[in-house]
Amino acid sequence: MGKTKHTGPVKLDRTPKPALWVSAAPLGLGKVKPRHIRDTLKALYENRDNLPYAYRILTKGVCDGCALGVSGLRDRTLTGPHLCTTRLNVLRLNTMPAIEPHWFEDVEKLRAMDSASQRRLGRIPYPLIRRKGENRFTRLTWDEALDRIAAKIRSVDPKQLAFYWTARGITNETYYAAAKAARFLGTNHIDNASRICHSPSKTALKRSLGIGASSCSYKDWIGTDVLVFWGSVAANNQPVSTKYMYAAKKAGTKIVVVNPYREPSMERYWIPSIAESALFGTKIADEFVQVNIGGDIALMNGVMKTWFEMEKARPGSAIDRAFVNAHTTGVEDVRRHVASLDWPTLERSSGMTREKIADFARLLAAAKTGVFVWSMGLTQHRFGTDNVSQLANLAMLRGFVGREKCGLMPIRGHSGVQGAGEMGAEPMSLPGGGPIDDESRRRFEALWGFPIPDWQGDIVGLSLENALLPDGHERRTRVFYTSGGNFLETMPKPDFVRRCLESVELRVHQDIILNTSTLADAREEVIVLPAMTRYEQPGGGTSTSTERMVYFSPEIDGPRIAEARAEWDIVTEVAARVKPEMRGKIRFRSAQHIRDEIAAAVPYYDGIQHLAKAGDVFQWGGAWLCEDGECPTADGKGKLLPIQLPELRKPEGHFRVTTRRGKQFNSMVYAAVDPFNDAKRDDVLLRPSDARELGIADGEAIVVYNRSGTLYGRAKLAEMAPGNIGVYWPEGNVLFPKGVYEPYAGIPEYNGTAIVEKAETFFAFKDTRYAERRIAELDVGTE
Repeated sequence: MGKTKHTGPVKLDRTPKPALWVSAAPLGLGKVKPRHIRDTLKALYENRDNLPYAYRILTKGVCDGCALGVSGLRDRTLTGPHLCTTRLNVLRLNTMPAIEPHWFEDVEKLRAMDSASQRRLGRIPYPLIRRKGENRFTRLTWDEALDRIAAKIRSVDPKQLAFYWTARGITNETYYAAAKAARFLGTNHIDNASRICHSPSKTALKRSLGIGASSCSYKDWIGTDVLVFWGSVAANNQPVSTKYMYAAKKAGTKIVVVNPYREPSMERYWIPSIAESALFGTKIADEFVQVNIGGDIALMNGVMKTWFEMEKARPGSAIDRAFVNAHTTGVEDVRRHVASLDWPTLERSSGMTREKIADFARLLAAAKTGVFVWSMGLTQHRFGTDNVSQLANLAMLRGFVGREKCGLMPIRGHSGVQGAGEMGAEPMSLPGGGPIDDESRRRFEALWGFPIPDWQGDIVGLSLENALLPDGHERRTRVFYTSGGNFLETMPKPDFVRRCLESVELRVHQDIILNTSTLADAREEVIVLPAMTRYEQPGGGTSTSTERMVYFSPEIDGPRIAEARAEWDIVTEVAARVKPEMRGKIRFRSAQHIRDEIAAAVPYYDGIQHLAKAGDVFQWGGAWLCEDGECPTADGKGKLLPIQLPELRKPEGHFRVTTRRGKQFNSMVYAAVDPFNDAKRDDVLLRPSDARELGIADGEAIVVYNRSGTLYGRAKLAEMAPGNIGVYWPEGNVLFPKGVYEPYAGIPEYNGTAIVEKAETFFAFKDTRYAERRIAELDVGTE
């Protein structure tokens, strides 16, 4: 842990700098760009029935959007107010009234709606049940609902019970209570939303540096020599961060984006709260490094190979030898490994020439300071942990760890998710993030007063798949308790996921709104429980930002869903009713009671018990983890690891395929058109030269298919790396295989290869087995 404390926000330099302007045309007239003023007015209109409450949420609550950590309208990075349209989009989830009861009378009618339409119906008003064969939800009392759930849990083996906790505005208090409740009930099958986003980040940082979170703070972006975004579109997913980028540009920082797609939002952005940028736009990225999908490990091996060659010619020209010698192990293993790799292989895997890789390597070598930021582009691979460990290698070799304006940052897309693993809401660890070994179990058994299961729990993907195991199997998922989450729109192979959901005997959906997964059938029954938002939680709650700031979000006065209950209260009450003789060991008196216990359970969260009013915050670990190169590992050193190239077979006629986000928040889509590139949700981003080879014109109907599924869409010519295509998430999830998980962190595979054809060619063949034959011919040897 670091000893230097965060010094608070700095003043933004608002001096005009025309060299950064996108265009002299005011307000981006004629450009494809977000319409912030229009979107703000739209949010005002949507919340017109509850504007005073909406205003209080925005000005007093901690943002329930991304994990930048905006508290009220302020953060700890820059002075001044901060507000983005993403936060305005999700605002309505907190202010809308309850669903009209008549909607519960016809489930088929609800199923005919898309998720956005279901969301707009309103909040879940009271507990509901739908039994097998019924087409309607029936109202339950809370006692009836909780007793039914408790009775079913008592009837199954703990290995047949699984929990899942989304990141939807969930507080640390809820994650902690859920982690404790799961172990109280005897199961380690508990997981959270980081499993499908940043689980490899934590796993890789742990093995490389002994840490499980960002090593630096957002302030370190400002004035660092080089700020590199790897597979991260922060301008879209964390819009307020564009102000940090603007400040960094003003301070002389060079911004580089490593991505298969030349993302328009990272090239230029109109920042609405900065007059100069709102009028003329801001050039964000100085350079784009367009790498193949899945080619990052090859690129980084090529960078290190170049560095070692530079070192041989001129010692000290590329590698921080003092840092490496004093604070790392394994440098010779890495040197030998990269020396053994030949350039043609690295070029083929990365999709870049040796010259371009060397240019990038020299750019990084010339920087005295650097911050590496990454997101799904690195993590959502079957080798995501290796991707992140490879990035840690680069940072350590340059000494970009543990000091000002340096660091490794897995930027979180949701305000609730950083704390999930730290509170123990995952199958691999207990609160504090430590493994479930004998020592940890003994400590928590003494703290909690009940035994902790000693068997390995399953990640959420396996828990879903386990519902298909034969009757009588000890690990067949019979009860699945999920807080939020929409697996039909987040997991690969949605049809298969539906089979899994419908094979569970009892599914419990604790949520604030309905979604498509809630409406799936069950073998016995589905019970829906109405939850409070973070702003309604009695006693307030806390959330942890990407930079490890633990913020207090107070309970905010306003209208309430009469029967909604705090999430931590619901799950602990279920547990208490399963084991009434031990209820005193699981019930909490208040949110403050939970914070007091977190401080005792997780030493580095000591301080959370003192957060009590709006604006209260502390940063665990200090401004920089691994400060002065001292890592929380057994020997105090970071581990440089030789990372092998992943096997990336792209058969003849195939394209590499990955996903991207548009105007959405996680799986919640808010517009049919992407404001950054004018693409529709079914558009496929295709390089013009690749399109010409296929005889495909811009806007032409095409079909993308492979063994996993088929996507019908239209070609959208875009600056993709050659041989790579982009599809929207979750629409493109049909193209990714079921049951393929990263071996260390368990994240599903969200990348692959697929065939692209004109729709007229695809449909011209009346034989429906045409696609199957084409795949059999071309898909030989794919993963």
